[in-house]
Amino acid sequence: MICHDDKLRPDNYKSSESIKAVAIYEVVKGIGALFGACALWLWHADLDHWLVRATDSWRQNFGHFLAPQIESSLQIAQQASKNWPLFLLLIFAYASLRFIEAYGLWQDKTWAYWFGVVGYGIFIPIELYYLIVSPFDWFKLGILITNIIIIIVVYRNMKRKGLL
Repeated sequence: MICHDDKLRPDNYKSSESIKAVAIYEVVKGIGALFGACALWLWHADLDHWLVRATDSWRQNFGHFLAPQIESSLQIAQQASKNWPLFLLLIFAYASLRFIEAYGLWQDKTWAYWFGVVGYGIFIPIELYYLIVSPFDWFKLGILITNIIIIIVVYRNMKRKGLL
C-alpha cells in the first residue's frame, strides 16, 4: 500500500539530519513531561512540602538564576497538586503529541512538517509579547530563538521536499 507521503517523496530523499535533530528534541520534551508526570503521581500528596524544599535547595545552590521560571513552575505545580488527575491527563496528552510529532518527523511524514511549523509558529507572537512586556529573561529569549531555529529547519526541509 502506498502512503500519500510516499508519493511526494523522491526515492532518494530521506529525513534530513536537521529534521532528525528536531525529532530527538521532541522526544526529549516528551520524556521530560513523563518525568514530570511521574513526580506528580508519586508526590502529589506532599507536593507543596517537596516543592518548598526543592526551591530552597535551588536558591542555596544557584541563587536567583532562573528565579522567574522556578516561581512560575512552583505556582503551576501547586495548582497541579490540587487537581493532579487532570494535570496527569494533560501531561500525558502533551507527551503523546511530542512523541507523535517526533515519529512523523523521523519517518519524513508530510503532516509532521506542517504540525511542526504550525505548532512552533503559533507561539512566536506570544513569546515575543512576553519578552517585550516583562523584564528581560535569557531563558525566554533562548526558547524564542530555539523555536525560530526549529521553524527555519522545518521550513527549509518543506521547501526541499516541494511542499511549499
